[in-house]
Amino acid sequence: MSEQKNGQSRRDFLLKTIAIAPAMAVGTAGIGALESRSVLAADSTRSAHSQARDYQPSWFTAEEFAFITAAVTQLIPKDERGPGALEAGVPEYIDRQMNTPYATGANWYMQGPFTPDVDKAFGYQLPLVPQQIYRLGIAEANHQSQQQYGKIFADLNAAQQVEFLKSLESGKVNFQQLPSKTFFSFLLQNTREGFFSDPIHGGNQGLVGWKLINFPGARADFMDWVERGERYPLPPVSIRGERS
Repeated sequence: MSEQKNGQSRRDFLLKTIAIAPAMAVGTAGIGALESRSVLAADSTRSAHSQARDYQPSWFTAEEFAFITAAVTQLIPKDERGPGALEAGVPEYIDRQMNTPYATGANWYMQGPFTPDVDKAFGYQLPLVPQQIYRLGIAEANHQSQQQYGKIFADLNAAQQVEFLKSLESGKVNFQQLPSKTFFSFLLQNTREGFFSDPIHGGNQGLVGWKLINFPGARADFMDWVERGERYPLPPVSIRGERS
């Protein structure tokens, strides 16, 4: 969200960060639950700028889901290069993550002492799991948005939403129960994951994230092309065999 000196767009910044923090490297604790229903036919006919499939959240409340939807729309917006996080179904991905062991911290060491002041050296240091981070963070964000703009976040215009997200990222918004920077970092990371993960987890619908970076996906073998210095010519394939 930070301004770039050369005026690059948020999507340009996103593409640059892939090299150092590839969202495909999602930990096993963060893998979403599989769905039995088939969506291959619907996804395969989606156009480049079509909407994500209809989805009703199973964990977030309606107000919380409205916040998630509005936030990811600004974090990875659609543009001339293709769909953004909203069109890729990232809100669905994040909601489905809230019903996994990742969200409850089942595989995390959660014993004290908790020393947030050393998190840069030792990593995450709060006694909160992702479910709590989202529930508390969204409530705090909407409260602060109401105080600053007179509206909750989802009701702000696009410019105000971007301004507010930048304030969260920089830690300028004062949350009472967790640092706003921590909440923003989880939101941004899960948005990246939802945009670039396999569609089986709810996001990257229509393989739009993979098409953006020309990632071949779950193809059995593409090693012959790794050192050619050429663009891979075939479209990506998902774990379930979906092709873009």
